[in-house]
Amino acid sequence: MPDFEAFDHEAHMEAAIDLAYEAIERGDRPFGSVLVRDDEIVMRESNHVLTEDDIRRHPELHLAHRAMREMDPAARAETVLYTSTEPCPMCSGGMRYAGFGRVVYSVSAEEVVEFTGGDPATRAAEILDYEVVGPVENEAGRAVHEAFW
Repeated sequence: MPDFEAFDHEAHMEAAIDLAYEAIERGDRPFGSVLVRDDEIVMRESNHVLTEDDIRRHPELHLAHRAMREMDPAARAETVLYTSTEPCPMCSGGMRYAGFGRVVYSVSAEEVVEFTGGDPATRAAEILDYEVVGPVENEAGRAVHEAFW
């Protein structure tokens, strides 16, 4: 198993946050994610729910879908998904089947409620059967939500 602690968490999270800003510029909600293996970004995705009229186009779920098609289980277990915001229950369910090695988020589900209102979603760690780490680069992640909501 790779040493996930040795990965460049700040750089990978910055890439995910940049994708969240790209989503805003395109007219979507502020979410972005990258999939990292051997400390290199191998896939990247931003939210496309509004611009593609597809409720499944959350970046985390789309990366899980792509990883299932493009990587074997052993390779997926050696990846870390960095995401601008803690994955929702739908994404966490898909990611559980993908079997990533770890998930790292910037803004928690509880914090998102500060911007969007409502009740906090079920936490990703309650659904995933692997490690969930966060917040990382929280101030930068919160700035994306402040810019959008």
